[in-house]
Amino acid sequence: MTITEKILAAHCGRKKLVPGELINAKADLVLANDITAPIAISEFKKLGAKDVFDRSRIALIPDHFAPQKDIKAAEQCRMLRDFSREYNLDLYFEVGRMGIEHALLPEQGLVGPGDVVIGADSHTCTYGALGAFSTGVGSTDVAAAMATGECWFKVPDSMKFIYYGKLNKWVGGKDLILHTIGDIGVDGALYMAMEFEGETIRNLPMHGRLTMCNMAIEAGGKSGIIVPDKITRRYMKNRAKRPYTFYKSDQKARYASVHEYDCAKILPTVACPHLPSNTRPAEELFEVAIDQVVVGSCTNGRLEDLIEAAMVIKGRKVNSNVRMIVIPATQEIYRQAMKKGLLEIFVAAEAVVSTPTCGPCLGGYMGILAEGERAIATTNRNFVGRMGHPGSEVYLSNPAVAAASAVLGRIGTPEELGL
Repeated sequence: MTITEKILAAHCGRKKLVPGELINAKADLVLANDITAPIAISEFKKLGAKDVFDRSRIALIPDHFAPQKDIKAAEQCRMLRDFSREYNLDLYFEVGRMGIEHALLPEQGLVGPGDVVIGADSHTCTYGALGAFSTGVGSTDVAAAMATGECWFKVPDSMKFIYYGKLNKWVGGKDLILHTIGDIGVDGALYMAMEFEGETIRNLPMHGRLTMCNMAIEAGGKSGIIVPDKITRRYMKNRAKRPYTFYKSDQKARYASVHEYDCAKILPTVACPHLPSNTRPAEELFEVAIDQVVVGSCTNGRLEDLIEAAMVIKGRKVNSNVRMIVIPATQEIYRQAMKKGLLEIFVAAEAVVSTPTCGPCLGGYMGILAEGERAIATTNRNFVGRMGHPGSEVYLSNPAVAAASAVLGRIGTPEELGL
């Protein structure tokens, strides 16, 4: 069996599973945010359940429109707070303690290898970087899971992606996954478990792995996953809140397809409007002027991402025709960035730094685009109207390319700045 099949088998009491089977599996963690939880809460009330299945395994995180941007957002966030109080939930994270959900839960050690995690948010696939099966589901599925602790699945087929060779300078997990999506398309892994492996992945730090698994959904994937190893163990040490299990794929496991990539040939990559699969090397886009730069999100708002952006922009200024918005993904990342002087670097460069929030990634707030405006962002989607007006455009990149573009006033690379 593959690692995905083994994890699901363990969570439904079976010794063997094959793709296509319908199962009910126990969930180790159930997640929802301020957009999706209100629907789940309403449906939970309709079920007539007297209590939640486990108050320590339901995480409610207001992060999309929080700090509350308007009255409607305030009402939605209040539903999370009231429900959490009513059922005495352990994992409610108020503003000041919260972060972007898919950065916060791994940071807090609330998800781990071998887990089954479901969330009413499509980027729940992020936690596959730890060797977990994690996937986004609908709010009604979350409602049922809050009551029963279980969710139904069709066991997905697996695709294997093998990466080898040394990474070029300024190339990381974001470039690998954008290159992959550009290769197979936004539906190239439809309802598949995307298993990332190879020597390059074995040497890829955890923040790069989290970025790759985060964007599995942009290829249509049911999940992304990386077999846990010493890097995983080091990340979980002194962090895990409960025991975890390492699984790995059998050598004779069956895959729907296998794709191999020579990373020495992968350059800093940008996804052009209006699909994550519309990729080109950043160096080919030097004629694209921009109005806004966003460094943050559940994809690239971790400390290492901020360090990368700060390395590029230190001692420089944001172009006078551009606004740059930096959003640390969690309070802890914010504190560490402050201690390391990163926030001073960004402010000195005339960027702005926000409290943790999903903000502009989904067109929420804190950087909405007007008609005709262009942004380059370290976020995960660039669909029509994703960050604001339907007549705006979003380009996706890694933090170094985003920071270089902020200085140049157009899409560019750190090499153009002599880095």
